[in-house]
Amino acid sequence: MFAKGQTVIQIMERLAPKHYAVPDDKIGLQLGTLQKDINKVLVALDVTEEVVDEAIREQAGLIIAHHAIIFRPLAHLQTDTPAGKLYEKLIKHDIAVYIAHTNLDVADGGINDLMAEALGLKGLTHLEAVHTEKLKKLVVFVPEDHHEKLQQALFASGAGWIGHYSHCSFNIEGTGTFLPQEGTDPYIGKPGKLEKVNEVRLETVVPSGIERKVVQAMLKAHPYEEVAYDLYPMDLNGRTFGLGRVGKLGEPVTLRELTERVKAAFDVPAARVVGDLNRPVKKVAVLGGSGSRYVRHALFAGADVLVTGDIDYHTAHDALAAGLALIDPGHNIEKIMKASVADYLQKQLAEQKYKTAVIPSQVNTEPFQFL
Repeated sequence: MFAKGQTVIQIMERLAPKHYAVPDDKIGLQLGTLQKDINKVLVALDVTEEVVDEAIREQAGLIIAHHAIIFRPLAHLQTDTPAGKLYEKLIKHDIAVYIAHTNLDVADGGINDLMAEALGLKGLTHLEAVHTEKLKKLVVFVPEDHHEKLQQALFASGAGWIGHYSHCSFNIEGTGTFLPQEGTDPYIGKPGKLEKVNEVRLETVVPSGIERKVVQAMLKAHPYEEVAYDLYPMDLNGRTFGLGRVGKLGEPVTLRELTERVKAAFDVPAARVVGDLNRPVKKVAVLGGSGSRYVRHALFAGADVLVTGDIDYHTAHDALAAGLALIDPGHNIEKIMKASVADYLQKQLAEQKYKTAVIPSQVNTEPFQFL
């Protein structure tokens, strides 16, 4: 059985929830429909004509990409323009396009984590916080014989995290009462008879972003026909997610040595460098995409060097004057997401017994040539 497009995207959004994205970012379904079976998914950095041709050859019904194909509202759709031709080809071949951009940058295991891992950085923090989870308290009453099952279902759905501690809950034994009315089918007792049941009051915390998922898991695991539960906001905040990463190398290296490591890690033939190539560096900031406006963030974080793309001339001078080294291997290094996202989706779909295949795009979408 092939997965529906919506099922594939639900799995994708577990990795990169849409609410992680920065305001006004162009993410989500941009073209086509998800209400169809998907035999193959193509994961790409950019959606170019060559990538679309690849999707056609591979008979992929869905492209999941990092960079949007629609940046602003369309005033018209003319098929004799490059963009219009691209949209037309996608529509004619019934290929949907879904975008995960800054939400994939921010996510655990997303582009910035992949970059940091590729360079061997440890003790990671964010360059800029963009989202702090709001927490809610879930209180549910369950009979003793289903307490453990319900508790595990809640934890498996993502409830119970406080900071770096998982499986957090509080449990109180007590007596629950209820009187099933006519027409009910109670798990315990009979209609018309007052029941007293040994129950457990189970309390745990739930990030608001997965509230619906947790409640659905609770209702599915609970034996009662009508579940008694409360869900209310807390002053306590949950985890903070952000753009970029800052971490330390195992041992200091020279800026020249780190540049060679960057070129190898991200498979690029060259990189622009700002700073003394012989200076030692240990604390490194990384940011996928265009990072000119994050120089001050890297300085504030105490980084020796910022690895990012699209550094402009004046920003390079500012960084040099401030003592921050820069390595610019280009925007295209975000291609590191293709294999990782494809592998994640394939494993999740296989676990659910779907036959849908997921492949990373083999097309090189780097627009620059190095001579």
